[in-house]
Amino acid sequence: MFRSEKSAPAAMNKSAETVNPGKINSIMEGTSLVGEIQSDSNLRVDGRVKGTINVRGRLIVGQSGVIEGEVTCQSSDIEGTVLGRVNCQDLLSLKATAKLQGDINTKKLAIEPGAVFTGNCSMGGGVLKEMDPVRLRTEGARTEQPAQAVR
Repeated sequence: MFRSEKSAPAAMNKSAETVNPGKINSIMEGTSLVGEIQSDSNLRVDGRVKGTINVRGRLIVGQSGVIEGEVTCQSSDIEGTVLGRVNCQDLLSLKATAKLQGDINTKKLAIEPGAVFTGNCSMGGGVLKEMDPVRLRTEGARTEQPAQAVR
């Protein structure tokens, strides 16, 4: 019924595990968090987060969700507000209620009518491993096209 202390370190080593789509961490409305979040599974934000978010799975920002800081994720659906850089390995979807102010680096981008995006977008060639702002400006400048906000 209880694990022995000897098996705990092996259970804590999740770096080799794949993302479990059934697991969802949640920051509920009315909750405010300052700091760094790292998750091996999915994350839903309906509250406020100020800091860095690194999600190996899907990031969902609900309509009441607000993120201020840098985001790195596999895929993302944004319905709320994000102020900062978003690095998405696959599909970044901005829903009609989304407000994103910052630069995007993604493989695929979907923007619904009504979403507001202010910033630059680099896409298609894969996400840069090292997110150095100088490197993004110099390497991303060759393929980067400023996106127009859809209103």
